[in-house]
Amino acid sequence: MPPVLLPSAPSLQLHFAAAAASSSRRATVAVAFAASRSSSSSVPFDAAAFEAERLRLDADARASTAAGADPRAWKWRIRKRVWDVLEAEGVARNPRPVHHRIPNFDGAAAAAYSLGRLDVFQNAQCVKVNPDSPQKQVRFLTLSGDKKLLTPQPRLRTGFFSILESQMIPTGCIPEACTSVGAAKYGRPIGLDERIKVDLIVIGSVAVDPSTGARLGKGEGFAELEYGMLRYMGAIDDSTMVVTTVHDKQLVDDIPVEKLLIHDVPVDIICTPTQVILTNTAIPKPQGIYWEKLSPEKLGQIRILRELKRRIEQETGTILPCGPSENLPPTAQRGGRRRGR
Repeated sequence: MPPVLLPSAPSLQLHFAAAAASSSRRATVAVAFAASRSSSSSVPFDAAAFEAERLRLDADARASTAAGADPRAWKWRIRKRVWDVLEAEGVARNPRPVHHRIPNFDGAAAAAYSLGRLDVFQNAQCVKVNPDSPQKQVRFLTLSGDKKLLTPQPRLRTGFFSILESQMIPTGCIPEACTSVGAAKYGRPIGLDERIKVDLIVIGSVAVDPSTGARLGKGEGFAELEYGMLRYMGAIDDSTMVVTTVHDKQLVDDIPVEKLLIHDVPVDIICTPTQVILTNTAIPKPQGIYWEKLSPEKLGQIRILRELKRRIEQETGTILPCGPSENLPPTAQRGGRRRGR
């Protein structure tokens, strides 16, 4: 079935400052939550240290991705073409350059607004949203709409997922809670045993094919790992809709579906600043984590994956397979300071 184009949303730039003021009840609960959190922990949250570590890991990962990119690989050619176009045509936005990132773009808020108008978003009680810059407004709409926000810690290296709800956040701090630092500061970390149902997944993309729903991320595989872990937890299934927000210039028609891997996550809906596309994708969604694709180096960097692997091996009495090795950056390597998400 061909993709379906829905009427375009009006051009509207949303701003964090436009949010309605929180109710006094929310403020009271938020203060109580903050007080109980402070009293239950002897070590206060160090936002500066968290952000410094996030920036270091971001620089390391981007350097590794750039160094290991094969210009002959078809995914790399498509990614580079999209990144180049966004920069050349003046639609790229900070953090810059957008290369080796989920690219931020002019109109990201308008794309989020298009998503926010959809029934699948309005009816959702819990929305999983990636932590990247172009989806910041989606996180804001989720929290300001009194929905649960499930967001991963960047690259899963400093944690797993955090849950945020508006009543957990002090008055006026929802914009801060939409950042990686704010999510760690105000969110409640969860583990693999958390009983949660995710109604909608919002995912970042570098390129997406509206005719098939095929998607390319920045090449690090974290969206696929996050999806696989949510499948293991029973939080999602094949019917859980996957949405991406992108610029129109990120729409492509040359992602070969037959070359996609079993863990690649397709999208059901694409929201841009000018249109909403129902892809009617026929690409199967991943059923979990494909351990034979996971390198020992990646496994060594992500504690929650090691915990999951040990748990499955103990439950089944079998040793899970492991994928081929890959070159990952040394932890001491560091790039220049980057702007926060």
